[in-house]
Amino acid sequence: MRKGIAIAGIALIMAGIPAETAKNPEIIVSAASSLINALNEIIAGYKTAHPAVSVIPNYGASGSLQQQIEQGAPVDVFVSASPKQMDALSAKGLLVEGTRKDLLENSIVLVVPLGTDGPLSFADAGTKKIIQIALGESKSVPAGQYAEQVFSFLGILDAVRAKTVYAKDARQVLAYVESGEVDAGVLYATDASLSKKIRVAASAPEKSHDPVIYPGAVIKTSANPGEAEDFLSWLSGKEASLVFVRYGFTVR
Repeated sequence: MRKGIAIAGIALIMAGIPAETAKNPEIIVSAASSLINALNEIIAGYKTAHPAVSVIPNYGASGSLQQQIEQGAPVDVFVSASPKQMDALSAKGLLVEGTRKDLLENSIVLVVPLGTDGPLSFADAGTKKIIQIALGESKSVPAGQYAEQVFSFLGILDAVRAKTVYAKDARQVLAYVESGEVDAGVLYATDASLSKKIRVAASAPEKSHDPVIYPGAVIKTSANPGEAEDFLSWLSGKEASLVFVRYGFTVR
């Protein structure tokens, strides 16, 4: 047995690959695009503490990431911007039992290009004060789903849909507003805080949408479930929590 291992190690060295490198576990973390800045920083900290583990982030709309997992994409940890996508994976038996946990909370805001005059509210999206508004595609983007809940609560959803420019994820909504392509957009407060080219015009009315909760879980097909669970635990730890708070998230 040891002879076989030695031969394999020699083969790796001859190929220019250190034997110890080949053994290093790798975990793929699929996460909502609104987590990009915070999670990149957290992953860097995790790698410093766990140099033997390679963490590869994969960002996108939570609904799109959910579909990738359902179609068999190699994912070890999933962090969604809404419980809805995690519920769907759980119903299909695709999560490691007992690993799901609610990690963070966020809030929903209406944003406009910097320099836009006058106060605005979510209700103004149904009037001529806002000609075009950017929203995440509600079928796959939780931010878009929350936005539609707000406008439904206000009784203006149909009017808003008629003037909506749909985006593939929350970051694209931000880009549309920053460029002035639209008069307004609906974003997470954490995304809005990243830009100096926009201003927050209003916060969503209280109880107008479901709580913006980010759950995380280990995917059942994970090739390295032990390392995946360790990384998920790190996301709930002190170091990661400080980063999340600095980017405007509320830690659960």
